[in-house]
Amino acid sequence: MQRSERLIRLTQLLVERPRQALSLAQLSEAWGIAKSSLSEDVAVIRKTLTEAERGTVETSVGAQGGVRFHSGMPPAESQAFLEGLAKKLSQPDRVLPGDFVYLSDVLGDPDVLDTVGRLVSMQFANRGINVVVTVETKGITLATSTARHLNVPIAIVRREQRVTEGPTISTHYVSGSTRRIQTMSLGKRTIPADARALIVDDFMRAGATARAVEDLLKEFSATVVGTAVFMATSQPAAKMVSEYFALLRVHEVSEQRVHVEPAALN
Repeated sequence: MQRSERLIRLTQLLVERPRQALSLAQLSEAWGIAKSSLSEDVAVIRKTLTEAERGTVETSVGAQGGVRFHSGMPPAESQAFLEGLAKKLSQPDRVLPGDFVYLSDVLGDPDVLDTVGRLVSMQFANRGINVVVTVETKGITLATSTARHLNVPIAIVRREQRVTEGPTISTHYVSGSTRRIQTMSLGKRTIPADARALIVDDFMRAGATARAVEDLLKEFSATVVGTAVFMATSQPAAKMVSEYFALLRVHEVSEQRVHVEPAALN
């Protein structure tokens, strides 16, 4: 195998498997190439991706060692992406009854979902997250993309108990939008021991749902590392969760106008 081909294949393996360890010893054997040559290839890829601000490549040793790729994106490109979304979502014809904003087409776009998952994973990198938690149904695609870039499993909180979930723990809460008492449940087998959870959802108004998920996770002795949402309203300013990260913020919604602004990324 020529080096140019090897560099392409190795880069593809890394980028397609964020945060998954690739064993150089196994690749060396499979490709019939010296491990030292692969190490040189990794150095080239690391330098190229770092300079392009497309992510970082780290090497670790030991039984769980290997080469890992951490997703990245140039700041200017990230901001331009969010500004484009904000402009698209600020169209008056997106206003729905109840002052909601139509998001289904955007959250059904695979490219948007992948980029959103990448940006959220970058915001919560190095937090020791080992599970992403979301509430059915619209938050599932966002959470799945985020979990992929963090290389952790996803746990889905259900609004109705299902036999297929096995034993569950449930909680009741008052919806911030409808003011109705609702129920949510989570399977006991879905949360790992000593869980460090990131809550991901599509929309936040008062934060009642996120707060209910936090309370539910306490029953699992889990630590909530943070909460990330695709879009949040500017009002009420005081949410029911102390800290959260929103990619987009809605400042005004009426029949004639909707004003969405992008977040300022770190």
